Amino acid sequence: MARNKILIVDDEAGIRSPMRRFFEAHGYEIEEADSCQAALEAFRHAGCDAAILDYSLPDGNTLDLLPQLKAIDAATPLIILTGHGSIDLAVRMIKEGAEQFLVKPVQLPALLVIVERLIENTRNRQKQLATKTRRERNRIDPFQGMSASIQRLAAEARRTLSTDSPVLIQGETGSGKGVLARWLHSNGPRAEEPFVDLNCAGLTREFLETELFGHEKGAFTGAIAGKLGLLEVAHRGTVFLDEIGDMDAQIQPKLLKAIEEKQFRRLGDVLDRRVDIRLIAATHRNLNNLVREGSFRSDLYFRISTIPLRVPPLRERPEDIPVLAGSLLGALAASLGRAEVSLTPAAEQALQSHTWAGNIRELRNVLERALMFNEQNTLDRRDLRFDEAMGTSSASSSTDNLNLTLVELERRHIERVLDAEGNRVDEAAKRLGIPRSSLYQKIKTYGILLSRSVKQ
Repeated sequence: MARNKILIVDDEAGIRSPMRRFFEAHGYEIEEADSCQAALEAFRHAGCDAAILDYSLPDGNTLDLLPQLKAIDAATPLIILTGHGSIDLAVRMIKEGAEQFLVKPVQLPALLVIVERLIENTRNRQKQLATKTRRERNRIDPFQGMSASIQRLAAEARRTLSTDSPVLIQGETGSGKGVLARWLHSNGPRAEEPFVDLNCAGLTREFLETELFGHEKGAFTGAIAGKLGLLEVAHRGTVFLDEIGDMDAQIQPKLLKAIEEKQFRRLGDVLDRRVDIRLIAATHRNLNNLVREGSFRSDLYFRISTIPLRVPPLRERPEDIPVLAGSLLGALAASLGRAEVSLTPAAEQALQSHTWAGNIRELRNVLERALMFNEQNTLDRRDLRFDEAMGTSSASSSTDNLNLTLVELERRHIERVLDAEGNRVDEAAKRLGIPRSSLYQKIKTYGILLSRSVKQ
């Protein structure tokens, strides 16, 4: 590990030498200078962690030198020593960027403590900045692109930020539902409070119940201690339930009560616990169909879908793919320590032509795979390896449609258009090319359920 380096600037060798020996004895590497000009050169090339400068030098003073040093490196702490200090001079030096202004003689042990503290503070600030920068770089914008569908989603999502009403995010697997959920939390009034998420897919009723609501000690075999549920952990914050369409039917009424009454019971407890949360749910499934089949409660559906948002699949917005790919490439290259990587026009065209059954998640996998096998700063069409099984999903769906009746095809198409238009009947009717009254009649005939927040 490299030693910390200090620049000592003084025109008297009798002052520099003992200071040098003292700091070297404490593990520091020392650079010396005896004038303003020499200090500038050493500061520019030595890469110091701190500088200790005498105020008066043969070719000037450090009041004039400070702005030049700060222009070279604003982060390095500067300590000024003077034999004739005054409050006015100290204020001027601090304004010009000095971290400390000390009057001689200075005890070297005390000076060591100051140097160590200043270097540590600088390192901590740099770490905090690096962490913030990394978080900003890794934060994904859910609205990248200029397509009409993504801009409509952005406008609708921004209108939800001022409310605490539940949000239902619908969209295909890999389309970015989780990213949107985090954006809603991070940009809303609960941004400083907890964000907890749980994927309901594939979870047993017992596990899901204890994860959501917690349990008391002895509530069941193996419950050797009490456990906080996610609802308690998220108090005053946001709970994101992904794939809520897969939630066990016995858990659904308990979740409904927690949302409506803002209270629940831990497993094995007799006391109600109050909780203040905002619920964001997501699913890739058609909840209307699940309600019709009886596997999802209609009252829970109406409650969680107060604000419905639909994330469009990539195939509906191919014009956004170059922007998304560029953003993903930048993040992936940075994580691999690579320089900036770009796509050739042929590569962009290939990406836009793909069906993307796995949506953004699949796009990321294709780009990451390309980076792993190509060390150049440009990716061409031949570098992109698509998953043929994923790419044929649309064709498979088309084959499956051949087994449906015309009535079933029409019902499914109407549901997809309603979903795409956020249950706005007027817009859906325009898209279908039929009068609104005809669409209402078909909705009634097919038993299609609409959210209570339908915009007429």
